[in-house]
Amino acid sequence: MAEQNDSMSAMAIQICNQIQFVLSQATEERSALEVMVEEITGAAARSGRVFVNGVGREGLMLKALCMRLAHLGLSAHCVGDMTTPPISSQDLLITSAGPGCFSTVDAICGVARSNAARVLLLTAQPKSGSAAQYATAIAFLPAQTMADDHQPQLQSGNEPQLLPMGSLYEGVMFVLFEMVVFRLAKVLGQTPEAIRSRHTNLE
Repeated sequence: MAEQNDSMSAMAIQICNQIQFVLSQATEERSALEVMVEEITGAAARSGRVFVNGVGREGLMLKALCMRLAHLGLSAHCVGDMTTPPISSQDLLITSAGPGCFSTVDAICGVARSNAARVLLLTAQPKSGSAAQYATAIAFLPAQTMADDHQPQLQSGNEPQLLPMGSLYEGVMFVLFEMVVFRLAKVLGQTPEAIRSRHTNLE
């Protein structure tokens, strides 16, 4: 049992190290954290709503973020939900295309832009994918996705890549979003009690 726990702990440390390595590699003038906090607080200042959209596991990470944005008191909606309102010029769409493009993401971004909304794109491929053409802001996450998972990559300490396909990118999204929520709580003046009070009681 002790040997199994050591192995599990070692794997967890390796995964966390790889996420930390990705977040330390960002070379843009503004970090993904700064870009996201700025865009979301901007929408709040405009009394705008925040919409999230993504496919697959990227979409699941964004749904988790949407839940926390609602807990922060923002009007937050997942694209595709039956109660999602129409997007308008005061609003912000947060979307993700880790490999640079998904046809569905491109289409939804196009609708958002045609309605003059801002579009924040998270991606690992800001220069090679079609999704970037729709973005008014880009949060760069230089993690492995399915666009390059066939290429052997080394992470911090020359460790081999542990996570398959786009799992590292999606793990980075989760950690980044927790930092975004932490920052937003301070910027928006939200106490832990106020955030907790907005959690559903229909469970």
